[in-house]
Amino acid sequence: MSNLRKKLPPLTALTAFEAAARLSSFTRAATELGVTQAAVSRQIHLLEEDFGFPLFRRLHRKIELTEKGKLLSAAAGDAFNLIADTVADLRSEGPDDELAISATISFSHFWLLPRIAAFSRAHPEIKLRIITQDARTSIETSDVDLAIRYGTGTWSDGQAELLFDDEVFPICSADYLLTAGEVRTPQDLVGHPLISSDTEDPTWTGWEEWLAAFSVKAPKKARGLRCSFYIEAIYAAMNGQGIALGWNRLVADLIQQTRLVRLTDASIRTRAAYFVVVPTRKPKKESGRLFIEWLREVSASAV
Repeated sequence: MSNLRKKLPPLTALTAFEAAARLSSFTRAATELGVTQAAVSRQIHLLEEDFGFPLFRRLHRKIELTEKGKLLSAAAGDAFNLIADTVADLRSEGPDDELAISATISFSHFWLLPRIAAFSRAHPEIKLRIITQDARTSIETSDVDLAIRYGTGTWSDGQAELLFDDEVFPICSADYLLTAGEVRTPQDLVGHPLISSDTEDPTWTGWEEWLAAFSVKAPKKARGLRCSFYIEAIYAAMNGQGIALGWNRLVADLIQQTRLVRLTDASIRTRAAYFVVVPTRKPKKESGRLFIEWLREVSASAV
């Protein structure tokens, strides 16, 4: 290191030279560096004395690099650009880098957002961005750092790690139950308005599949509300419009808050589960590792 320092010129003088060479002006270099024109001129004069040859030709109202000055300018520019790029990369990989997390609307609304404040308190230096979308997009080609998905765990755009599975059972509001009367068995559900939601996911459990698990045939002309998203079905149930299917992981907090009531002891295990998915061909972020570690801890203690 000591030999390297002896070979290099003073950094202050080299910085002044690089700016003057790039801008072709001592005055503009001084403005960029926030010093006087005389200070830039003095630093370059010291550099030329150290080298023993001129770096600029001082012409009338302009300066030009000498041949040796051009060589030094190219080397200094490349070196400074390399340092700037490296610093930018280090900063982008730092602990305060933004972490983009993708999740479905229902999972984000009912599970992730009520819990994520705990992660932010533990890691206030990490900036989080929640991307809520039901349409599944590739995490390899998007700006998503990791995704939380419901499915079988086999996705070509990333490596999946199991978080937890789930169970499904009927739910409604306490007010609806008071007016509708007691519901004891799956067969008792058939006469009630059954709230459903549209989905293209073949692993998602609907009323027909749920009732069939208990040898009950779903009514051909159901009276219940049909919603575009699962979150709408849950809010419809909370507002007393009928009975919906509740995914335990999503509605457990609402049941604990008595905003929803579970009907019957009957439930079925889901065919799919929740996974955290990490892109296979993107650099791994330290913030992402910490978030997945937090997900494991919360998942292990979740109901």
